[in-house]
Amino acid sequence: MKTPAGRLKSQFAMFFMMIIVVILITFICQPSIADPLCRKPRQAFTTDFRLDACTFSTTGSNQYFILEPGYQLKLAGEEDGVLVELSITVLDETETIGPIETRVVEEKEWHDGELIEASRNFFALCIETSSVFYFGEDVDIYEDGQIVSHEGAWRAFEDDNQPGLIMSGTILLGARYFQEIAPDVAMDRAVIIRMDAELETTAGEFENCLVTLETTPLEPSARSWKVYAPGVGLIKDGDTELVQIVRP
Repeated sequence: MKTPAGRLKSQFAMFFMMIIVVILITFICQPSIADPLCRKPRQAFTTDFRLDACTFSTTGSNQYFILEPGYQLKLAGEEDGVLVELSITVLDETETIGPIETRVVEEKEWHDGELIEASRNFFALCIETSSVFYFGEDVDIYEDGQIVSHEGAWRAFEDDNQPGLIMSGTILLGARYFQEIAPDVAMDRAVIIRMDAELETTAGEFENCLVTLETTPLEPSARSWKVYAPGVGLIKDGDTELVQIVRP
């Protein structure tokens, strides 16, 4: 049996060892060291959106995303000395993806006046939550006026592909979610980083804007910031900014 002095000495030794461990972790651990003690836990990106609880509509809107046929946004800006123009048009067309009827949104991009990409994107609005979900896209990549590729095309419910969330009906700061779930093809994801941004563009001044940071595990170094204005939608995508709104 240990004496009181022996127990005190043992407790002191244990306390001293704990201090040494804390000091080592603090000064030795770096983000690149593959040791559980050095890692900070990361919040996962949401992939389960409980779509079975949704009644889907091909028309409607939430605060930051509009699915009304005839609605159009035009953006423009300069990237690395190239004039980039972008048009996003809600078409008067629907397309059934798996069991879901979706609204077709056409997106076109020009570089110095030359069309480089045209896509047909498939969205639907969950009536119960006002969230807009993304069910895939058909993509045409152009060179010199000719289609050369369909890179990035995907459809939900084919292979392991699943719908992603393009805009939630309930905005939460710090929310992390996948916008596309098509392994090895399209895995864009977003983090909500601001809800109170202000931005002045050619098309007007906007307040209480939503800012998202987009990344993808397919290109770990890629980063893209987007800004959405209430009642309007996308007003900034990288270096392009809103120049015109066309309402039905």
